[in-house]
Amino acid sequence: MSSVDKPFNSGQTRLLSLHSRIHFTPKSLYRNLALVARVGDEIALWWSYAGGASIPVRITMRLSDFILTETESILQAWEDFARTINTPMQDLDAKGLRNHAELILKIVAADMRLSQTEQQQIDKAESREPLRDDTNPAHTHAMTRLVAGFTMDQMVSEYRALRSSVLRLWLADGFAGEAYQVHDMIRFNEAIDQALVESIAAYGQAVENTRKTTLAVLGHDLRSPLGAAMMAGGLLQNADYLRDREVKLSKQISTSVRRATTMVNDLLDLARCNLGTGIPIETENAELDTVCTSIIEEIRTAFPKATIDYHQHERIKGSFDVSRMAQVFSNLVGNAVRHGDLTQPIRVQLGMQGNNAIFTVQNLGETIPADAIPYLFTPGGRHSTYAAREKGPSSGLGLGLFIASEIVAGHGGRIEAKSSDELGTTFSVFLPIR
Repeated sequence: MSSVDKPFNSGQTRLLSLHSRIHFTPKSLYRNLALVARVGDEIALWWSYAGGASIPVRITMRLSDFILTETESILQAWEDFARTINTPMQDLDAKGLRNHAELILKIVAADMRLSQTEQQQIDKAESREPLRDDTNPAHTHAMTRLVAGFTMDQMVSEYRALRSSVLRLWLADGFAGEAYQVHDMIRFNEAIDQALVESIAAYGQAVENTRKTTLAVLGHDLRSPLGAAMMAGGLLQNADYLRDREVKLSKQISTSVRRATTMVNDLLDLARCNLGTGIPIETENAELDTVCTSIIEEIRTAFPKATIDYHQHERIKGSFDVSRMAQVFSNLVGNAVRHGDLTQPIRVQLGMQGNNAIFTVQNLGETIPADAIPYLFTPGGRHSTYAAREKGPSSGLGLGLFIASEIVAGHGGRIEAKSSDELGTTFSVFLPIR
């Protein structure tokens, strides 16, 4: 059958040369030209042959034409499917359910009509096609679906349903296997995939921006009330008129507030990393060993049942952010106390190796699988059966190792971890001396 390579407008006719690809009638019967005209959803083809009679042939309308001609029936199928999706928000009316679907269909049809090189087709298939700006309908559709309470999976399912309904309606009279039909389906799938990629990218970026902003605002707004509670707890502990039970309760309040403050500070650090500003590092000339010794003493006081063997090989002077390095030491040693076997000593060492300061923390107990170690320094990347049972002051957000690694990276250093049944788990910090 001869392929129709250009769209028809309603009411128009054109002449189309017949070629040998018309395979259901002997070529000896063909004489000159065929008359082609639109008839409903199909194209009617007549031609003359030696006997002088006309034979009608039906060929399916080009898919881009079908999309523009049958937009309403396609939109109705889109609306019917969207109506079946349950969201926590109020049900949308027909206009809200259809959203930007009509504009998406028009862009898909227009894209199908554009000429395309083989390389452009490969680029589309491999997602190297540049995304359109944020004013395109696919982007806007994603934003409105997010606001309407649709999950990303539900939004993607709309595109699946759209793809299925368009092809089903177009091929309702059967698939003849013609080259132009295969070509149209390939171009249609490419255009739908492009719109889907743009919607997913827009939806994901909006969710990520919301999460980052929420973390930043939450962390910032919690600091003031926590600071007030911390101050009140300290004043209560120093009051002369309190009985022993009340003093104990005030100490518990202060401990809990300090823990909450640490978590808020971790959230703020995470928000800074997510927003691209990174954890601020303000260095000064300091003695790293003094900072480490102070933190070890604090942890020994907080966890009297833990045995911490601390060995300092030499004094280490350099340019460090004192408060941030104290945070690193506290996170790593505290992590060993909370997740290690407290019947065994925790070994902490600080020394020099070449031009680097080396800080190591070793604890026995539950080992970390090799395939889990690369994820320890990502947000929430904890690996411990104890973590799921943690309550009260020992619980956390799983941000400690991530923040420690960011602080060390801000000093130009790195953190490594290794774990085995024989030697337990060891975290090593390498810091260049400047």
